Amino acid sequence: MSIIFSGIQPSGNLTLGNYLGALRNFSKVQEGNECYYCVVNQHAITVPQDPQLLHERTRALAAIYIASGLDPEKSILFVQSEVPEHVQLGWIMTTLAYVGELERMTQYKDKASKRGDSIPAGLLTYPPLMAADILLYQTNYVPVGDDQKQHMEITRDLAQRFNRLYGDVFTLPEILLGHDGTRVMSLQEPTKKMSKSDDNTTATIYLLDNPKDIEKKIKRAQTDSENSVHYDVIGKPGISNLIEILSALTDKTHDQVTEEYAGKGYGVFKKDVADAVVAALEPIQQRYNQLVNAPELDDILEKGAAKAHAKANATYEKAVHAMGLYRK
Repeated sequence: MSIIFSGIQPSGNLTLGNYLGALRNFSKVQEGNECYYCVVNQHAITVPQDPQLLHERTRALAAIYIASGLDPEKSILFVQSEVPEHVQLGWIMTTLAYVGELERMTQYKDKASKRGDSIPAGLLTYPPLMAADILLYQTNYVPVGDDQKQHMEITRDLAQRFNRLYGDVFTLPEILLGHDGTRVMSLQEPTKKMSKSDDNTTATIYLLDNPKDIEKKIKRAQTDSENSVHYDVIGKPGISNLIEILSALTDKTHDQVTEEYAGKGYGVFKKDVADAVVAALEPIQQRYNQLVNAPELDDILEKGAAKAHAKANATYEKAVHAMGLYRK
């Protein structure tokens, strides 16, 4: 049995890309593994947040985790701020990190460049807190995309640095490969990843979009003038993205989709993609609406936080004793 950890920020509405690339696969890896899934709300406050909106999005994200197939009887779901060891170990990891390596982090450079001189220190020290999230659970594998590989590298570096200085306390985590993640691209700029923070909302399908909005967005998706449905990421990125989506939702290969829509044109193809997306999201939305304001969700999160705390505290105590941060 392997230990798996994953966290998502409650900083926006989750997208079809989040579901196909990550969320739906969580239900697969929870079979036979010890899984910890975290709503990382303390990461969200590295930039200013509206308090009420952050509260609402935290509940919403937890509800979406479950609605997407996560079973709280098989996995541990919790909110980061309800397990204090995350920030406690995060401080320890911060003391081990070098300013230079933190300034080289791509996400820091991208976000800092947009803020001028008003750069929150939390943007810089985000990676040590992420490392703490992972290391607290003696994690073996973390399912991440290409954009998070650099964070995994610094997590391993900090764990190795601690172990070298104070003894073997932390497991070195690996990236979970082959978890069948689908990369969904923007509907309006299909050469870039679909994003929950895209200013152009027609470019993104959100998990809670209603059927009419989904149909409109896919109907308006950028394609090309050929009117031929076949997979060519370079020459036909828009159509290739829609084929990727339909393939993921129907378990058909790209070739099977191409054969099915030979000679049918883009109108028929887009309608069927929209129908497939609506059908996939309908049960998720129904379960979400049942959960998001229900006591059942609070019960799940409270039990999850208690289980996560037990595991995290055991690791944290090892770390502080290894460093001499104890009185008796």
